[in-house]
Amino acid sequence: MMRARIAGKWAKPIAQLEGEITHATQVLAECSPDLLVYNCTASSMKEGPEGEKHILDIMQKAAGIPSISTSAAVGDAFNALGITSVVVITPYSNNDDIVFYLDKIGIKTVGNVALNLPASQFVSVTPQEWHDLAVANDRPDADAVFFSCAATTQIDAVAPTEKTLGKSVVNSNQAVLWSVLKHLRDKLGKTDLPAIGSLMQTLA
Repeated sequence: MMRARIAGKWAKPIAQLEGEITHATQVLAECSPDLLVYNCTASSMKEGPEGEKHILDIMQKAAGIPSISTSAAVGDAFNALGITSVVVITPYSNNDDIVFYLDKIGIKTVGNVALNLPASQFVSVTPQEWHDLAVANDRPDADAVFFSCAATTQIDAVAPTEKTLGKSVVNSNQAVLWSVLKHLRDKLGKTDLPAIGSLMQTLA
């Protein structure tokens, strides 16, 4: 794992982040991983699918190792679960980039909650609070709830929220873990699946 300066106060257009992404990719590549992950929802969605492809192209050029992004993992998760409409819940100042990306991949946002927190406070929101936000903002026309952000405790709210609402819940880190397990299934062999929602059961 390596933390790169790509979001928050360091957020820039992807073209201006090429040096930072390249450096982080090359450092990680030194341990010869089977897969690299660009794990930041906001920055991988902010320029739509084209921007996400640009990120992965930078990583491929830098290391030549298969790579995935949070945004692609989330989109694949929605497809696996048959989701076409969501309530988006995030700690961000606004969800414009998330809604833009989701619209580009055919996902309708029917509810939109942004907590407008400083990045240093993202992790202070408890799983119970994320659960309660989802319950309070659920809509009957939403196929699922999307907890967006990799720098939160949202993943621990996935299963409880699904149990309460009776519908699918997708979180950024959950989708990344699911995607990694899917990509590396042949190398990993049969593994016990973590109990973090119905998405994981699609691998069973």
